[in-house]
Amino acid sequence: MRLRPKTNNDGEGNIFWITMTDLMTALVLVFIVLFFYAYLTSYYEKVQRDMAQTQATEALQETLKEQNIDAQVDPSGVVKIQDLELFNLNSYELSDKGRQYLSKFAPAYLNSLFSNEYMNKHLDKIIIQGHTDSQTFKGKFSDDEQYMKNMDLSLKRAYEVANYMTNTPYNKANGNKLRKMIIVEGASFSNPVLINGKEDYNKSRRVELKLVMKNK
Repeated sequence: MRLRPKTNNDGEGNIFWITMTDLMTALVLVFIVLFFYAYLTSYYEKVQRDMAQTQATEALQETLKEQNIDAQVDPSGVVKIQDLELFNLNSYELSDKGRQYLSKFAPAYLNSLFSNEYMNKHLDKIIIQGHTDSQTFKGKFSDDEQYMKNMDLSLKRAYEVANYMTNTPYNKANGNKLRKMIIVEGASFSNPVLINGKEDYNKSRRVELKLVMKNK
């Protein structure tokens, strides 16, 4: 009679693999828990940031309203200055009416931003962006030349607004911070304001102030 070689019991041989399977399952569960924890934490922080920014925007709207300053503020904090005759047609020099408006608007706008705890901590850039209407300059210019002439005009308008704003009597304790934030841009007539499918030239000639927040 041939003897069968002695081997480990099958049950005992599987103990190691059962243990490894349990370990891998546990590790997967740990990773899943950590993933969802990180996701929920990130989501919660985003919700908190969005709420704080919304509150800051609402505070800005209230400040402008209290001081009877006409400006359109959207939920993201973009302020549109339009329909106020800041500039004459084809000109980048501020009109008298434009100077009077900015003399009221700029201090209220800047002081509201810097006095808000969230904005004061998280605001990274203030982009002042000029826009023109799509009316063409007199003379024989190609479409590209017309666009770039309006680009130059929109950029100069944004600069004039930025220059005038920084010289208004806002709280100068924030001057150094403000100087590091301001960016001037021109957009030509790339984003006209349309009313019932037709461009509103007065509304297209505008300056927008956009807030850029820090990543963290």
